[in-house]
Amino acid sequence: MEAAGALPNASGNGSHAGSPPHGPAATGLILLAVLAVLLATLVGNALVVAAVSTSRALRAPQNLFLVSLASADILVAVLILPFSLANEVMGYWYFGSLWCSLYLALDVLLCTASIGHLCAISLDRYWAVTRAARLNLRRSPGRVKGMIGAVWAAAALVALPPLFKARPRARECELSDETWYVLASCVASFFAPCLVMVTVYCRIYRLTTRRNAAVLAARRGSAPCPGEASRRASWAAAPGRRRRSQHHSVSLCRRRLVRVRERRFTIVLAVVIGAFVLCWFPFFFTYSLEAVCGEGCRVSKPLFSFFFWIGYCNSSLNPVIYTVFNRDFRAAFRRLLAAPGRHGS
Repeated sequence: MEAAGALPNASGNGSHAGSPPHGPAATGLILLAVLAVLLATLVGNALVVAAVSTSRALRAPQNLFLVSLASADILVAVLILPFSLANEVMGYWYFGSLWCSLYLALDVLLCTASIGHLCAISLDRYWAVTRAARLNLRRSPGRVKGMIGAVWAAAALVALPPLFKARPRARECELSDETWYVLASCVASFFAPCLVMVTVYCRIYRLTTRRNAAVLAARRGSAPCPGEASRRASWAAAPGRRRRSQHHSVSLCRRRLVRVRERRFTIVLAVVIGAFVLCWFPFFFTYSLEAVCGEGCRVSKPLFSFFFWIGYCNSSLNPVIYTVFNRDFRAAFRRLLAAPGRHGS
């Protein structure tokens, strides 16, 4: 959830090295805010990677998407945010034309990869709802890794044009402002994937609403899941028919638990996608609108900078969303954060 797909530097146009764009107080606040976002992005997404890697409850193959997404956010914090912050504070590009082209290409790569991951996850969720039996047989770690590799490859293709379309100058670093390029990059990096995700999740919502109603109706006439101790006792004493019935009941309970976990995962990812859209839509909308309308639709520079930095803040939100909405992530984060204290005592 990262840098914008076709990013003109918010502070690189019209500023000069001798005149900082912000006063001392504003500069201090910007530094504190961006450094806080950078630290939160690094720590939070590192916890996501560690949680999925070490927690048995989070080792489902689909969680590899979250590891790759968190890795992209970490790369944003390391490769993009420091240079965007320096550009914002100084008011000009200090790092040379070669790094300008690479920086813009990485910016496009990471944003496109993020939304590509969210598209892949939404499709995986849809297949889990519509073809659960076949998907569970085919959803191996190798298959998920193949989908992740395809997402990164597609993002790399989208990120190639900035290497050639960037217009690095002595004090500025920006992409081409040609209308066709701005619109094409915005559509490829944001609007088209968002349309896919919203469509898929609307269908998922309708399907899960129907299924939940059917499950609730079926549960009214079914017995609760037996406890482990009582289950063992009944298996030892029951005759063959009762034992088969008990085995069927246990199997149904396990299926319910799997569906509950799948439903929690779907809710979390719907919130993740919603946060991504809310953070990045203002930037992409104003950026593409300016390309179509020209000066007549141009927003003020402070407002555009605000939209720009709100998009970057999205990279630090996902770990917070997982903590609030997912019990397994909460438990894994608590265990990881408590581990250093246990080792030191």
